[in-house]
Amino acid sequence: MIKVLNPADGSVVGEAPQMTLDEVKAAVDRTCKAFPVWSRKLAKERGDLLRRWFELVRDDKRSFAEIMVKENGKCLSEAIGEIDYGLGFIEWYAEEAKRVYGDTIPTHAGNAAVLVVKEAAGPTAAITPWNFPFMMITRKIATALAAGCTMIIKPSEETPLTAYKLLEYARKAGIPEGVFEMVTGNPKEIGEVFTSDSRIRKISFTGSTAVGKLLASACGKELKKMTLELGGNAPFIVFDDASLDDAVAGIVAAKLRNSGQVCISPNRIYVQEGIYDRFVAAVTEKVAKIRVDQGLQEEFVVGPMVNRTGYTKVVELVDDATRNGARVALGGKAHAKGGLFYEPTILTELNDNMRVAHTEIFGPVFPIYRFKTEEEVVKRANNSEYGLVAYAYTRDLGRAFRLSRDIEAGMVILNSGSVGTASVPFGGVKHSGYGREGSYYGIEEYLEVKYVLMAGLDR
Repeated sequence: MIKVLNPADGSVVGEAPQMTLDEVKAAVDRTCKAFPVWSRKLAKERGDLLRRWFELVRDDKRSFAEIMVKENGKCLSEAIGEIDYGLGFIEWYAEEAKRVYGDTIPTHAGNAAVLVVKEAAGPTAAITPWNFPFMMITRKIATALAAGCTMIIKPSEETPLTAYKLLEYARKAGIPEGVFEMVTGNPKEIGEVFTSDSRIRKISFTGSTAVGKLLASACGKELKKMTLELGGNAPFIVFDDASLDDAVAGIVAAKLRNSGQVCISPNRIYVQEGIYDRFVAAVTEKVAKIRVDQGLQEEFVVGPMVNRTGYTKVVELVDDATRNGARVALGGKAHAKGGLFYEPTILTELNDNMRVAHTEIFGPVFPIYRFKTEEEVVKRANNSEYGLVAYAYTRDLGRAFRLSRDIEAGMVILNSGSVGTASVPFGGVKHSGYGREGSYYGIEEYLEVKYVLMAGLDR
């Protein structure tokens, strides 16, 4: 069995199955066997089952949130917010199942008609991370099932309990065995089964760029469809003309979500020199008031890092920056609580040659850089292999349009620190991956387009 630990105190929260290779293959078999029947169900039937699942989970979301806090470390208010976010995908795709439309095309022959239909891609698989153990699963599984695909999911071994509870409630809702399967065990073995089985026609992966590249290479041998949501190094740009209060609120909320352990977390905070000192002072004052603690309480707190690897990475990045001239305005060290708790940290007087400027931090660290001109900051923002999301605050409408055009990212968020909802397409460019999740663009990732020519129609 896989022991699941609470990152706040190291206690054992529960256990998940350490599946053998034969058990994983049997689950894949069930996923593939269930596809023909599921894909031929009426769209309304699939949507009704998703809706029932949504209602069951919604009515018991507090218990889901408490499990998530214990295995992930995020605070209760964040966990409940994640569940609401994730439920939005089930609800959205319960309706979207009925809106998979085809086309008719003007015929090229007098006795023929041309149809375009969209069909489910086939059995699919997904691999999800630990930082959003509820939403990452619902975003993938609800989309796949709505499209008529079946799906087998491997959740993170760090946070499998939330995932298995979701599966339990899916069964209660009437979603059959095989249609939604789950496996836990050796990640490398499971990944190899998913990528090598020719019956699995698509894989959706959220995780590191390094692992995404390995999966893409393996999937290329079978020409599988893929959706990859990989690493990020998000710029957060604040211009002199921005609302200081809005920008401060936006950066604090976006940066401290899940203790900074988020792929869309602002990583490089660029502030124009005219407002730089005031911005740093305001952010420092606001962050200093936020408590660091374990998550099972009603108010917002900054929780622990999820594991020792992530904690060590943050320590090394901060230490490297300070050795090379960065100034610590707040934090910069292990929290007095010990364990995996790290103080929310604000770094200033940085330069673009430091490791922290080119590494996805995944922790509660605010690196704040100065800039002078729009042209300069756009160039610096784009100087990254990643292109998931970018944030910018400005009241200049022309500048806002230029930024949305010139910044290399799959998502550009202006005057807000909030990115996601079920109705928008989520995804990146460059080494942040390809494909989109959410909105009607998301369901297209699980469909194949079929052209049908009906000739011989003349009497």
